[in-house]
Amino acid sequence: MLLWALLVIFDWLTLMVPSSVFEGDNILLKCKGKDDSKIKTMTYYKNGIKVLSLKHVSSFSIYSAALSDSGNYYCSATLTTWRRNKHTSKTVEIKVQELFPRPVLTASSSLPLEGSPVTLTCKTQLPPQKLHVQLHFCIFRDHQTLWSGWSSSAELQIPAVWSEDSGSYMCEAETVTPRIRKQSLQSQIHVQRIPVSNVSLEIQATGGRVIEGGKLVLLCSVAKGTGNITFSWHREDPETSLGRKTQRSLSAELEIPSVKGRDSGEYYCRASNGHGAVQSKVVNILVHIPVSRPLFTLGAPGAQAMVGDVVELHCEALRGSPPILYRFYHKDVTLGNSSAPTGGGVAFNLSLTAAHSGNYSCEADNGLGAQRSEVVSLSISGPGGYGGKLLTVRVAGGLFGALGFAAVALLFYSCSRKISGESSAIEAFRGASSPNPEEGTPPSPLLALEEQQPVYVNVHSVGVDVIYSQVCSIQQPHSPANIKRALLENKDSPVIYSSVKKS
Repeated sequence: MLLWALLVIFDWLTLMVPSSVFEGDNILLKCKGKDDSKIKTMTYYKNGIKVLSLKHVSSFSIYSAALSDSGNYYCSATLTTWRRNKHTSKTVEIKVQELFPRPVLTASSSLPLEGSPVTLTCKTQLPPQKLHVQLHFCIFRDHQTLWSGWSSSAELQIPAVWSEDSGSYMCEAETVTPRIRKQSLQSQIHVQRIPVSNVSLEIQATGGRVIEGGKLVLLCSVAKGTGNITFSWHREDPETSLGRKTQRSLSAELEIPSVKGRDSGEYYCRASNGHGAVQSKVVNILVHIPVSRPLFTLGAPGAQAMVGDVVELHCEALRGSPPILYRFYHKDVTLGNSSAPTGGGVAFNLSLTAAHSGNYSCEADNGLGAQRSEVVSLSISGPGGYGGKLLTVRVAGGLFGALGFAAVALLFYSCSRKISGESSAIEAFRGASSPNPEEGTPPSPLLALEEQQPVYVNVHSVGVDVIYSQVCSIQQPHSPANIKRALLENKDSPVIYSSVKKS
């Protein structure tokens, strides 16, 4: 609604204008005479300059007024009569008022830290007469529109700013209809970067141990640091770069999908965000290698193992992290075990009896999965001839017939004194060796008796249905008297033990 101001009441020609004008308003200027029918031409002036000339009576409109439309206006008219041919109105001042002042851009912080939030506000205000006018806002950085562009909100919240967000900021405010746009002055925002500190390297492996063939993750972390951080991983001796990542994070991972035994060594990582690289402490990584299938060998003195022979059972896994525990099996029954603290193989000595025929194997285990060797078969036969026979309770009847009851009694009496101090059938692991007989001594029945290797069976494991007897083996004596003398004189002669079922 326009409010007209009648400035000259009694003049023949009057210029009528609105009482108040704001930016964006349409201004209607109307030149009114006492008798418009007598007006031949009409002219409008601004600040003494003709702006519009008409050959009939008409008003003059200014659409979407701007501040520059302010000024002094008047009009003139020529008449069709011969009397005073021209009339001029009084001058009227039109002052276009600002719809809203130039906006001011404010920031919650002009020196924010990287990663911290910042709120930008485009501030301006409408006059009370124009509160119904809708304003839109837009914020720019280095003349580039931020976020989604124009918005009805004067605030823009940035969840986290980074060093690349530093720059020159400004905002604009405009009306929807009519379109009046105003721009703020520029404001500088400098985002502060925090240098990285306290870099650490952490090893992540399944089960807590780095096992060959498994996945290894190297986690590089910083306690502080903002912005894009470049992480790099390295191995010492030889100096090797394993990888590099740049990301906006306090940590980064390097994954080795399948670690190898040769990957054992010293590792470290570095981190930098433009203020110099910081290195972590060195971490030693030991790759644990599961044992390979062990090689099992059975070392017999000759091509054919004989009762009384001492054979060496050797087991060795060619690959595997120590310590390695080895187990020896006979017909899947454990004979014994031994540990190799620094790796390598172990040996096991066994004095053979007829019961030791069968399949043998060994097993290697370092806690990463046991491996069993191939099976090796051993066939044992008794030595030929009477003097080399293994004498057990089952062959004791032949001895009774040959020597007589008294000789056998003497034999058992002499040998039974040996039973309490002898070793088990399974000898100690490698390192326990039998003494050698003296060289150059003429052979004798007693010496032949001493040269026999004893065989012990189940000495330390007495079953409820087993009794033990002791029979000595001697080399072919010349007479029963010699047998008796040899047994009585040599109390420390070797013996053979054998188990016999109770009747």
